[in-house]
Amino acid sequence: MAHWPTVRRTERADTIVRRQQGREALASLVMAVMMTATATACGTALQDLGPLPPRFSGPPLPADTVVSEMTSALAAEGVTVTRQPSDTLGRCSERLSGRHAPDTVDSALKSAFARARSEYGWQAGPDLGSGTLTLTKGNWTVLASFPAPEPAQGIQAMVVMSLTCLEAGGSTTTSPAPTPTPRT
Repeated sequence: MAHWPTVRRTERADTIVRRQQGREALASLVMAVMMTATATACGTALQDLGPLPPRFSGPPLPADTVVSEMTSALAAEGVTVTRQPSDTLGRCSERLSGRHAPDTVDSALKSAFARARSEYGWQAGPDLGSGTLTLTKGNWTVLASFPAPEPAQGIQAMVVMSLTCLEAGGSTTTSPAPTPTPRT
């Protein structure tokens, strides 16, 4: 009986090892099932659908054209705006601002955006909420927010319109190319 404690320890060790092997086998089986299910579920999502469509179609529009079209559409509705100088060198963004009668400014902006769509080919932009109007054309997006509900008595409502270019080619402000220095 001297070997009885040694046998019990060996049996316990065997039991522990078998349990660990069983857990590892079960974990491996679960992982294999999950990987198979994931591969099956994602199989259609991983298909090659070809190249991504371009961000805009056609040649990039120059900023002067975009500003001219939006200024004309607004002027036709009685909203006079001026072009603010762009202080972002190398980025294509423009800003138009002006003032209009507070009681008709919302309808004038809506009509101007409708005119830009019908006369100049602008498309409705992404929906950013009820207080914002957006248009897109080529590589440009136009954004205008409705002014505050009630400006102070006798003051016209402020109209601000932001025009942003998606890719280079639309900016009118360019920095001069560096002049190479001769080597001596």
